[in-house]
Amino acid sequence: MYGDWAAAAETAITTRHLRRVWGLPGTVLGRSGWPPSPDQRVHWHWNYWWQAHLLDCLIDAQLRAPSADRGATIDRFISSVRLRNFGKWTNNYYDDMAWLGLAMQRAGRDVEMLLAELRSAWTPEGGGGIWWRHNDRFKNTPSNGPAAILHARAGETERARELFAWLDSTLVDPGTGLVWDGLRVDSGELVKHIYTYCQGVFLGAALELSEVDAAARTVRAVAQHCAPDGVLRGQGDGDGGLFAGILARYLALAAERLPTPEADTARGLVLTSARACWEGAHEAPGGPLFSAEWSGWVPSTDLSVQVGAWLLLESAATLTRSRTTGGA
Repeated sequence: MYGDWAAAAETAITTRHLRRVWGLPGTVLGRSGWPPSPDQRVHWHWNYWWQAHLLDCLIDAQLRAPSADRGATIDRFISSVRLRNFGKWTNNYYDDMAWLGLAMQRAGRDVEMLLAELRSAWTPEGGGGIWWRHNDRFKNTPSNGPAAILHARAGETERARELFAWLDSTLVDPGTGLVWDGLRVDSGELVKHIYTYCQGVFLGAALELSEVDAAARTVRAVAQHCAPDGVLRGQGDGDGGLFAGILARYLALAAERLPTPEADTARGLVLTSARACWEGAHEAPGGPLFSAEWSGWVPSTDLSVQVGAWLLLESAATLTRSRTTGGA
């Protein structure tokens, strides 16, 4: 069931959004909206980090149902990111680069150029951690979380632990266990916004580093504060459309790696959210059109929202596969 839903999401998103870059043969990226605006038709607004998550979904789909055609699409997609980025892999945002690194690493590509950027972003100011973007004075969970995951998966455990320790000591609310957004280094101001994105990447870093207590605490906090009626809360269109999908990815990993009862809690959050997401989708050309709020009924035309739903459904599919095959 969940695998079928993930396949339907893939068909819908690839049908509506995947197009050549500047009309060039052998290229493909996701248009940022559907129906596309004139700018979106030529990938002028192409949203680098949305593309990283779209690539991650294509890789999820390839693991779910391997296909030579999809494998070729993944290859074209990766080369198209560099083309559209004017011949570079890097940009000004460290969180963006961490996400592309994670997706490319899963595809078996060299990510040293991205790791080098992340290494250069660490400073002792504010107690450690990396900056959000170049020439900025803000350190946050959205950059440090995925960077810690990437460093850990690349075998750079010491740096990953430094980043995780900074997050755990600086940005975790001692009352709720939720993870705050960031720290304005010059003023010392803690930005205490609560985003599902932040819970997801902190959870992912904890899992990669076998920080079981911190991971379990985060799952409990999410269940208590971020999932009314067991459905992960949405955070709007635009960038926010990806936030809950990111959390779902790492909750699915938590369901495989944590002991009970937190593993069962994580599994329930993913599967309940997936069902709500699917049941709340609208029919549209190519397949389902998803809402930013999975318990709601207002569809979105943003690629981010559609990819966030696809992330969720692929995550749910991994859980049902693992129950039947004995592996993730």
